[in-house]
Amino acid sequence: MDDLKFGSRNKRGDWAPDAALTIAPFWSRRPDPVKILKWLPGYFLPWNLGFAVTAVLWWQFVIPDVAVLKVLAWGWVLWLYAVNAAAVVLFYGALELRLYWQRAQGTRFKYNAKFPGDQRSEVFWFGSQNLDNALRTLGWGVGSWTLVETGMLWAYANGWAPWLTFAEHPWVLGLVAFFVPVIHETHFYLIHRLIHTPFLYKWVHSLHHNSVNPSPWSSLSMHPVEALAYFGVMCWHLILPSNPVLALYQLQFAGFGAVVGHIGFDTVEVGEGGFGSHAYAHYLHHKYFEVNYSDGTVPLDKLFGTWHDGSAEGEALMEARFAAKKGKVNQ
Repeated sequence: MDDLKFGSRNKRGDWAPDAALTIAPFWSRRPDPVKILKWLPGYFLPWNLGFAVTAVLWWQFVIPDVAVLKVLAWGWVLWLYAVNAAAVVLFYGALELRLYWQRAQGTRFKYNAKFPGDQRSEVFWFGSQNLDNALRTLGWGVGSWTLVETGMLWAYANGWAPWLTFAEHPWVLGLVAFFVPVIHETHFYLIHRLIHTPFLYKWVHSLHHNSVNPSPWSSLSMHPVEALAYFGVMCWHLILPSNPVLALYQLQFAGFGAVVGHIGFDTVEVGEGGFGSHAYAHYLHHKYFEVNYSDGTVPLDKLFGTWHDGSAEGEALMEARFAAKKGKVNQ
């Protein structure tokens, strides 16, 4: 594919899309049904539908019987960790292998023309971003994912969470399923703003931001405090009218979906075509730190003045905000 038909490349070789980022259209003061209908396929495909399917597969083939889940035991907990870790190795690893090791599409659609594997830095374990990120992802990242998953399944099995069935409440559960990405992004925005406060940023979130030029393995490379807060999004299903399959969908969305914002490419080429990654908003966050605490599915960045749509106007607004903030500090 010719990426210059969809964007431009600067002198350093960094690519950026021509189209500015937009907020989900159903938050508009005057929602346009036509715009919403055009936007909906991208809301579901390819990522969100895929994560929902994995939740069903996990429930059918991975999660033990409810009678087993009632009693905490190392056997089934370690089984869940092993399956989650294997799935992450396959999914993240396939993207990392194709895009960053084989470099199958070169720097086409790549936001930052440099590859982390070509640069060493002492901020990472063994001086390697790739190795550091992979170990942290499989350690604290998948470990926290499994810990929250264990607590969730135990709570459902013991009647501590509302368990509605699809047969009796199809519309209620369908609505909750539709808003799983919205729940995720709202939760993510709130904890993300929290861990960007000076103390928590220094001792917790700065570890994730060491990866200024993220790749798939950067996705869950987090401090354990951040990882637990991130996967804590599942706790919403302990109070919402929900069930364990939708709670699993929420966890799969967080676990597998983390790669979407860290893939580093705007489009993943497949044959003569490709599919969008929706990674640009979060890439800008890694680049500038204090913009895009969410990705635009919810309008909170727009509401609180931290939205950067990738345009020249968005850049100017960000610079003006940074200048005003610096001026207050220097007073």
